[in-house]
Amino acid sequence: MVRGSETPHNPGPLVWAGILVSTCLLLVLFKQVLFLVLPFLLALLCYYLLMGPMHRLMCAGFTRERAALWVSLAFTLAVALGSLWALPWLAGGLERWPTELARYVQGGLALLERTLGALERGVPTLRDLELAASMRELTQTGFGRLVERHLAPLALTVATWAPYLLLAPFVSFYLLREGQRFQRFLANAVPNAFFERTLMLMQQVDQATRAYLVGMAKLTVLDTLTLALGLWWLGLPEPLLLGLVCAVLAWVPYIGSLAGGLLVVLVTATDAPQSPGLVLWAAGLFVLVRLLDDFVYLPLTIGRSLSMHPLVTVVMIFVGGALAGVVGLMLVLPVLGVVMVIGSTMGAVLTDARLVARWRHARGLRAAVAQQGL
Repeated sequence: MVRGSETPHNPGPLVWAGILVSTCLLLVLFKQVLFLVLPFLLALLCYYLLMGPMHRLMCAGFTRERAALWVSLAFTLAVALGSLWALPWLAGGLERWPTELARYVQGGLALLERTLGALERGVPTLRDLELAASMRELTQTGFGRLVERHLAPLALTVATWAPYLLLAPFVSFYLLREGQRFQRFLANAVPNAFFERTLMLMQQVDQATRAYLVGMAKLTVLDTLTLALGLWWLGLPEPLLLGLVCAVLAWVPYIGSLAGGLLVVLVTATDAPQSPGLVLWAAGLFVLVRLLDDFVYLPLTIGRSLSMHPLVTVVMIFVGGALAGVVGLMLVLPVLGVVMVIGSTMGAVLTDARLVARWRHARGLRAAVAQQGL
């Protein structure tokens, strides 16, 4: 074993500068090729989820190629059947959701108007501001039609991205079939002096990516079921769909949770305008689900797979949003986690005097062998 490999290496300022700069550059690149990034992320998720069934088939006597083929075919068939079952509902939803969202926004504005009116009646000094009247005027000027006009092109853009998602099962199949061969291809390109650290780097990157993607999938399912059960108990329509949307919005750190809570309040205020207490119950339910998510679900699923300083996390979230918008908000933490593993390991390799001396000595031996007989 290489001397000094037992002690953990803490990245220095130059390594951290390289990690942060590399993360920013990758976010800008991913924003430009988002139509390829999304299928590749889905393919990685499918790869990690299907790896267990494939290994069970291999233990039963199947070759790796046959096991990958059968697992991929079964998964693709299940996805195809599910898509055919949900296609009519999705087709109707794409036509209806801009109008529905505009209606919910108007319902939220009406709730805000009633709240401001109650405050003006309770606090006389607020009457001169006429906030309730201004909100009433905004609601009556056709705000819903404005939202619908801007959201319809967004729905069309999302629909045009759908064909690119078909790349995900093909990429996942070849990852299952050729994953080890690709890892050997990368390892063979590394000098022998750095071979041990390179294997450790590849294992750490694989573990960090697996922990984050699979953990996020489990966390999304738990959040969806918990919130849907509470919304069903409150009597709100489409609780499962609303819970899924809020769980997906939670992928965006901090901002997504606020957007999900606002969505729950808007839906409750629109579908139950005569029950102001129900809005408070819905808001309390969402806060309870977020507390369960932070203190129970998150440690059970993702845990400390992306352990980093809170200050770095918050700063990079703002940087990711400024560089790549919503895409940067969603991708900044997993990208930073993987780049941090790569950067810290490479920093440990390049600053290890014994490894560098072994590499230089091996290079000198190869040069001496090549010069023999000239």
